[in-house]
Order: sequence, then structure tokens, then C-alpha cells
Amino acid sequence: MSKHSKIKQIRASVIKGGEGGGGADYHDQGEGHWIDNHIATSMGRYPEYRQSRKSFGINVLGTLVVEIECEDGTTGFAVTTGGEPAAYMVEKHFARFLEGRDPFDYETIWDQMYFASQYYGRKGIVVNAISGVDLALWDLMGRLRGEPVYHMLGGAVRNELQFYATGARPDLAKEMGFIGGKLPLLHGPIEGDEGLKKNVELLADMRAKCGDDFWLMYDCWMALDVNYATRLAHACAPHGLKWIEEAISPDDYWGYAQLKKNVPAGMLVTTGEHEATRWGFRMLMEMDCCDLIQPDVGWCGGVTELLKISAMADARGIMVVPHGSSVYSYHFVITRHNSPFAEFLMMAPKADHVAPMFHPQLLGEPVPVNGRLNVSALDKPGFGVELNPDVKLYRPYTH
Repeated sequence: MSKHSKIKQIRASVIKGGEGGGGADYHDQGEGHWIDNHIATSMGRYPEYRQSRKSFGINVLGTLVVEIECEDGTTGFAVTTGGEPAAYMVEKHFARFLEGRDPFDYETIWDQMYFASQYYGRKGIVVNAISGVDLALWDLMGRLRGEPVYHMLGGAVRNELQFYATGARPDLAKEMGFIGGKLPLLHGPIEGDEGLKKNVELLADMRAKCGDDFWLMYDCWMALDVNYATRLAHACAPHGLKWIEEAISPDDYWGYAQLKKNVPAGMLVTTGEHEATRWGFRMLMEMDCCDLIQPDVGWCGGVTELLKISAMADARGIMVVPHGSSVYSYHFVITRHNSPFAEFLMMAPKADHVAPMFHPQLLGEPVPVNGRLNVSALDKPGFGVELNPDVKLYRPYTH
């Protein structure tokens, strides 16, 4: 086999000016969007930060765009969160592990990025940056080979993806053909028994509107403690809560292990969107913290790392249902038996119609139709999307 074209340059950009409008940092939305409106968080103990997640800075990072260009001009790209700090790492640190290399040496590239940054990284924004580079590499490999990423991951194990919808209106999601609806929890522990009652009433209302055969879940976004999460789980059980998601701090493995013991039989405990790498997920699994893991492919280490995480979960009978991440997770989920469905984030401000998750940044981003997506929608080289030239990029650092 002939040698591949070598990597000529890697570039890291952000959206200029930090203006709202989504992209990979999908929390960066205008006023009145459901994703920002009085959702329980660990900052809820401070009244001034309770009404809006943007008030404490959920949208400060912005989107990171990584482009990797080969000597023959072929360019792969990916988007994730991380903004300027992540762009600095890519340009000033990680570039040395890519330029001049064969792009198919992704295992070595990943290993060198991770262990070279271990002294200041290991999780969070550093692994977000590594994830962006890794996803851009997979996009590039697919373009060089003229095939979609899912082909390179072993091919589809089913003909279509089916989705649940995350958003404020599961009742509308049911009408749109989704298999379930995940609600943001609106009231945290600081709001006491009255808040707990409101949380249960909202679920009961949605159950009445959706009927018994529709999944309903609660996304708690790290807002609760074990006691409150336990009380919430039991109070919601009569209304058929399928799972309680990311109820407590991602660092509190002991708390998750306890919560999993505490919840009613048959209710799932899920977490992992803010966990990273095989080592973080090994901890979740070995400590028996949850029934289902939810790595975000743009945050956990990219496809290269997600394959390792998924294999560990598969051996333990734990489902892997990635958090959000649009096309980057679709190409993965369609190839795994232990990822039987996918998440779709409802990016319409009122969660009343299907809109592309990373709009306006990506062109050609496939979206579910009647809650499903045929594998043929993924049949383009790489991840099958392009950067929108109308979204102006700014490259804050060069090397």
C-alpha cells in the first residue's frame, strides 16, 4: 500500500467575537432559550446564579474548530467546545505531534498528546482539545479513504439510528416520533420541598401528556446531593421515570455508587458526560456507579478513546449512549451493539421542532426524521459535514 500524504498543518480557530448562536458550544444561545432558563445546577445555592446558566458563565468558552491539512491538500476538521484556551493548546503544544506525521498513526498521536499534557491536563478542557484533534483526524482519514467514519469503525450494525430528545417539551418530542424525552430538572435542593414537589408535578404532567409507553428521564446536571437525588427518584417512580442522569458532582464516585443502591428497582442511574478517558470511565464502572454511561465524544477523548471506553462497558454489560455531539456520535453509535439508541438535543428555543444541533456552523448536518435517521444519511466521506463559510473563524494563535 502506498504511503499516505503526510500532515502539513494543523490549525485551531474559534468563532470571532463570542457572539451567541450555538455551534459546538450549544449553550451559547440567545435569551429565552429553554437550555438556559432556570435549570438546576450546582451554582443554584447562589440566588444570583439560579435563573440562568449563562449568568455563571456556561457559555464563556465558545466553539473550537480544528482543521488538519495534508500535503495533498485534503483537509479534515472537527468542532467541539474549548474556544481560545483549547486553541492555544492545539497550536502551541499538540501541533508537534501531528505535523509531518501519517494521519493514520492516530493511536500514537493520541497517546503523545495525552501523556505530554498529563501534568496539566487529564480531564476537562485539555481533553476537549485532544478530542477535537482526534475527531479532525478521523474526518481526515475518512476523506483520504473516500469513506464515512462508521465504515472505518466496523460498519453499521443496524439500518437506522433511533433517538430520544432532550428538551423542555417531551410531549412535543413524542409527536415528532422520538422514543423518549429527557427533561432538564428545574429546581435544586436549595429550593427545598416546594422545589421537589414542582419537579415531581412537572414529570407527572408530562407523563399524563405522553402516555405510559414513552420514556421520560430527568437530567439533573450535577445539581443534587445523594439524599435529594434519592428522594427525587422515589417521588418520581410512580410516574415511570426511566433514568436519573448526572444527579451529583462527576467527582463524587462514592455518591453515585450509593445512589445506584438507593434508587427504586428498575430505575437507571446514568452519568458520564463530564467524565473523560478510559481511566475516568473505568472508575465509574468498577465502583458500580451507574447503569449506562454517557461519554461526549467531543469531550471524553474523541473516537479513539471512545472505542476503548465502549469496549470496557461492553464487557460489563453497560450501555454506552453518548451525550449529544451530533454526527460525531452518530457514526459511532451505528457501529455498536451496546449503543442501541442516541440522544438528540432539541436546539429550537422552545423545543418545538427539530433543528440541527451545531447550526449554523456545520453544513450538511443530518437530523432525525420521525425520531430516526437512516444509515444512508451518513454515507459521505469522513463525518460528512462541511464548515459553513458564512460563519467567520478567527485563529487566535499560530505556531
